[in-house]
Amino acid sequence: MEEIRHENVEAYAYNAAKKGNYESGDSYFTVLTDDYFICSVADGLGSGPVARESSQVIPQILKEYHHETIDQLMNRFNGLMMQKRGAAVAIFKVDFKKRTLEYSCVGNIRFYLYRRETDEVIYPLPVMGYLSGRPQKLKTQLYTYVENDLFLIHSDGVDLRNPKAMMRRAGAPRRLYEDILSSIQTGDDATLISGSLLH
Repeated sequence: MEEIRHENVEAYAYNAAKKGNYESGDSYFTVLTDDYFICSVADGLGSGPVARESSQVIPQILKEYHHETIDQLMNRFNGLMMQKRGAAVAIFKVDFKKRTLEYSCVGNIRFYLYRRETDEVIYPLPVMGYLSGRPQKLKTQLYTYVENDLFLIHSDGVDLRNPKAMMRRAGAPRRLYEDILSSIQTGDDATLISGSLLH
């Protein structure tokens, strides 16, 4: 478990390889500054080293270009997928000053934002397909958030029956993380990140 703590965000991340593999085809990467928090998850097609090669474009790009817009980052990810297998990729950026969350996804990665105040879940529908280097139509969405909103992002190796009920019951990111880990049975590469937006 990786723990991320800041006055504006608290998050917990899990990443594990498919049974029998040494390397996970999933990758995730986070960037935390005083102004924003960026989180991205990639699920490389297939499994093992070939899948990992595709998903590893995420940290490669974010380390250097995290100041760019979500669309610019997604296009950079896509450009590096040429000659690789390809990957499903999701990314979101939380702007602490504007209190906004911007999200974009291509492929089967799931994202949920749970508003405890109103008991509603925001679930942006992903663009079908995967990043492969071919021109890609992006559908970036912008949301506002309030203090203590919970978020959850996970790859398809994590199969959840009722994410809203789990988020409502957990109430806090560490408990949500532990509840999901105790309930999932995964034979695939699996990544999940649960978090709370604090201020």
